[in-house]
Amino acid sequence: MPFLYQTFYNFRNIKNDTIDLSNREVYFVGENGQGKSNILESLYYASYGISFRTHVDSQIIKNGEKNFSINSLYKKSENDTQKVSVIYENGKKRIEKNGKKIQDRKEIINTIPSILFSHSDLRFATGEPECRRFFVDQSLSLFDSTYIDDMRNYKKILKSRNAILKDHDYSMLDVLDTQLAQYGLIIQNKRKIAIFQFNQIFGKVFEEITGISGLSIHYSPSWKDKVDEGGNHFPKQEDILEVLYKRRENDKYLETTMSGPHRDKINFVKDKNLFIPTASTGQCRLISLLLRVAQSVYYTRQSGLKPVLLMDDVLLELDPDKRAKLTAMLPEYDQLFCTFLPGEPYERYKHESTKIYKIKEGEWYE
Repeated sequence: MPFLYQTFYNFRNIKNDTIDLSNREVYFVGENGQGKSNILESLYYASYGISFRTHVDSQIIKNGEKNFSINSLYKKSENDTQKVSVIYENGKKRIEKNGKKIQDRKEIINTIPSILFSHSDLRFATGEPECRRFFVDQSLSLFDSTYIDDMRNYKKILKSRNAILKDHDYSMLDVLDTQLAQYGLIIQNKRKIAIFQFNQIFGKVFEEITGISGLSIHYSPSWKDKVDEGGNHFPKQEDILEVLYKRRENDKYLETTMSGPHRDKINFVKDKNLFIPTASTGQCRLISLLLRVAQSVYYTRQSGLKPVLLMDDVLLELDPDKRAKLTAMLPEYDQLFCTFLPGEPYERYKHESTKIYKIKEGEWYE
């Protein structure tokens, strides 16, 4: 079920007031810098209440203006149309769902389940460990709102623990260690299950496009697994507390917490060796794209819902053969929004019902 309409007020350089997004597939075609990505950004903004391009809301306002807003209508079923509004006024942001102000962004995450494919996704393959942790956490947060609370609680406790380590006031360490172990263990176990399930999808799609078999995602938690008498590999809270106690003196010396989910490592492995150090730029780019494909499939399997795919010029860097294979194997989706440069062969991918907008200087034309 599709978006119906989106209205804009002082959002980036967008000049039109309203855009019809009622088709299952919509392509935005234009030269660089004309506003194609701005439309995808507005869709993402309605989905999550934040931008994928900046964390500073004031940077989104059209030059010379002080406020902005977007309104999105999304048809979840024949009898269920949701309205999401994001209003930025006087330096403050307000998010409304069906006319009511929400207190937490997580209340809208499952309203318009969007998955973004962008150039910056390359960091999931080649970036720092925190980038891959972010990807796994995002994949879980798409359908499990309790995971958002688990992460928030863990980060809050971690911040408090690091503060007392810096202050050399250790009176609350035992209490904080118990809380850190409690929430950290929940996160570790959920990540482990998610990556196991993810591997059932990712390796297959990578092999299908590249012909390279055996690539997998390897999870190495900072708190190592222990095998109990029943053969279970999940550590218990007392195991984690033991680890934290043994490493306490080192944490005191370094004035920071050196173990926990914030130190987990997630890598791509083939034949028991790290794959990224020897992979080509093209292979790394493909990995980042296929992670999003796998994320979409994973979301559908976990939630029973189909996502909205936002693809921001990501096919441009693939050779024609891989581009054709990727477009042919895209996961099931409610809607697909793509941006293209005028010279790209987007006509090959469209269907009879695909709507194409030409974008120029912030305006669109059919």
